[in-house]
Amino acid sequence: MKRRDFFIEEQVQATGGVPGMLIAGDVGGTKTSLAVYSREGGMRQPLFEKMYYSADYDGLENMVSEFMETFHVVADDAVFGVAGPVVGARATTTNLPWVITVENLVRTLHLKSTTLLNDLEAVAYGVPLLSENDVCMINEGKERPGGTVGVIAPGTGLGEAFLLSGGTGLRAHASEGGHTDFAPAGDREIELLRYLVKKYGHVSYERVCSGRAIPDIYEFLKAAGFGKEPAWLAAELSRSEDATQVIVHNALDPKERGGLCRKTLDLFISILGAEAGNLALKVMATGGIFIGGGIAPRIIPLIREGPFMEAFTHKGRFARFMEGIPVRVILNPRAALMGAAFYGMEHMNS
Repeated sequence: MKRRDFFIEEQVQATGGVPGMLIAGDVGGTKTSLAVYSREGGMRQPLFEKMYYSADYDGLENMVSEFMETFHVVADDAVFGVAGPVVGARATTTNLPWVITVENLVRTLHLKSTTLLNDLEAVAYGVPLLSENDVCMINEGKERPGGTVGVIAPGTGLGEAFLLSGGTGLRAHASEGGHTDFAPAGDREIELLRYLVKKYGHVSYERVCSGRAIPDIYEFLKAAGFGKEPAWLAAELSRSEDATQVIVHNALDPKERGGLCRKTLDLFISILGAEAGNLALKVMATGGIFIGGGIAPRIIPLIREGPFMEAFTHKGRFARFMEGIPVRVILNPRAALMGAAFYGMEHMNS
């Protein structure tokens, strides 16, 4: 056992928990990360951390109860970033059949206080805690100190939020911008919209710019004759339970540059660039745009080489303004956890 682990175990045995402990959670449609933080350890060093597959549980309460039992956690406060709209003390997860309430969490987990944040709101609170090693610069631009920061994150769904700084400190604001109507740019995207309207009726940006969207884009390009699917790829896709992973993996292969998988990711990246630019304009993100989620860090070479910045800056008379906005990809997978912990530490016992 490492010295730090021994110290923590000693504290748990002696006190039933570390003083000032806070449970933080990043609740996603696919995975949920839970961690315990203390004031002494800070937001970058959780005392305990574990990842769970969300679909394995029928609610957040059972998952957190198991986590607390596993690590002998005794805590008074918790903050959870939830992938879905948070209204008051209630959240409904967008890609899970969960309804989460502060009342149930407090009662079930024996907590004094619980706060629900939108998951992108939590990421936004985590942005100021990121170091240079936690991000990858896509466009250097010219950052305005104190300027609004926009956060966009394609994962299972598509999240968006923004961060303001002022006399009262940092304040993150959630949105459900990922569910706004998809506005196609160019003939190919217009055809994609028509294809998806027939399938879903309403087509939001999440339908074309998320992990779940990638197989749909692939199928559209194949059906519309923009490329041929080789037999080996068809076999690989039929064997896999995760078509998105197969498509992304093959798109990153230089030998498949002109193939359907690469064309799929190029279209996905162009749409991501356009919507990131839309967010930047809507909130005047002179403090920069940060791209979160699990997809972007895996496809950085394609974001740099592909049509991202062309779509991001393609805003007519505001093209020059867009060129000056810094764009970074968040590499640190704990950004939402750090943000939730930051919020909790700032408001705990206040």
